[in-house]
Amino acid sequence: MKNNNQISRKLIYSIWSLVLLIGLVGCDSYKKDVHLFPAEEVPENLSAWNLLRLEKGVLFPAERALPYDLNTGLFTDYAHKFRTVWLPKGAFVTYGEEQFNYPVGTILSKTFYYPQESSGVVRRTDDFSADYVEGRFGQALDLNRVRLVETRLLIRRQENWQALPYVWNKEQTEATLEIAGDVKNFQLVGLNGQQENLSYVVPDANQCAGCHAEKFTDKAISPLGPKARHLNKDYPYGSGVENQLLFWQKAGYLRGLPDLKSLPRNANIYDATVSLEDRARAYLDINCGHCHNPTGPADTSGLMLHYGEIDWRKLGLCKPPIAAGTGSGGHLFAIVPGEPENSILNFRVESTAPGAMMPELGRSMVHTEGVELLKQWVSSLPGSCT
Repeated sequence: MKNNNQISRKLIYSIWSLVLLIGLVGCDSYKKDVHLFPAEEVPENLSAWNLLRLEKGVLFPAERALPYDLNTGLFTDYAHKFRTVWLPKGAFVTYGEEQFNYPVGTILSKTFYYPQESSGVVRRTDDFSADYVEGRFGQALDLNRVRLVETRLLIRRQENWQALPYVWNKEQTEATLEIAGDVKNFQLVGLNGQQENLSYVVPDANQCAGCHAEKFTDKAISPLGPKARHLNKDYPYGSGVENQLLFWQKAGYLRGLPDLKSLPRNANIYDATVSLEDRARAYLDINCGHCHNPTGPADTSGLMLHYGEIDWRKLGLCKPPIAAGTGSGGHLFAIVPGEPENSILNFRVESTAPGAMMPELGRSMVHTEGVELLKQWVSSLPGSCT
């Protein structure tokens, strides 16, 4: 009897030891850091980077991959976006008002997705409140409530940035590298029940570079969103709500941060407490400014829509187009004060016709809220072009 008890105790001890070992191995796997692949050896599967983790229907970032958001983001056919930044251990970002200096090895991720009904249809909405796991808002996406489409990576290499588009499979279990891009077809359902067909275009690597090349002369790509004016806002971290720039500094990710009160801050276009002009300029900055700036691909147009431009003529007020054509819609000036219906800027933002719509890439639908914002802004401008 005594021997049997000893054997039982040993057996139980062995089983518990095995369970503990498995648990420890699982914990080590969970805590394993991001795998930074060299430029010539990028993996086919997103999971190989270990940047975003899937577990029990939840998508969440690696331990040192910080989620972040922008005051106003680029419109992409109503897609929602989950962004993260990761730095190698000991590395840090150096502050710059117009452009941060990101260290070699930085990985920026942006996951595009849509809110999803239990029936499987995807919703057109600007409401993010139901996207995340309860109690983990801003930290972990609930895959029972969202439909993942793609995850784009920007990796800082020694000489330049590398853009990699990964497309999620139907099962929502893996994303695969698609250098040539892809097309996903959806039916978007609005709050009023109205349905719209959407052909969502995943850009190829060259198109990624086309938008991210703010300095058109050297074609070098750079991050567009994670800049001071876009990041200067609060975010709901697991430890509590805090200004993103201060949080990056506290986490050791950012150095050289000036006093917060002195930093630029783009408006949230949905914040009615902010002036109409600030909201309209913020919208133009993030959606158009990466091309329409003094060194961008649209520099020859003379139309400057980037943050900080103060010359109203360059902003388009009573400015005739450099080249006429279908892009002008038969109108004479970029902006006619008080007359959005006669302004080229409004015409191009409202159009979906190739050769006329702006931005040229990243959308196939009309952004109703953005169009209305720009209409109100142009309508509010005094003066005339006669």
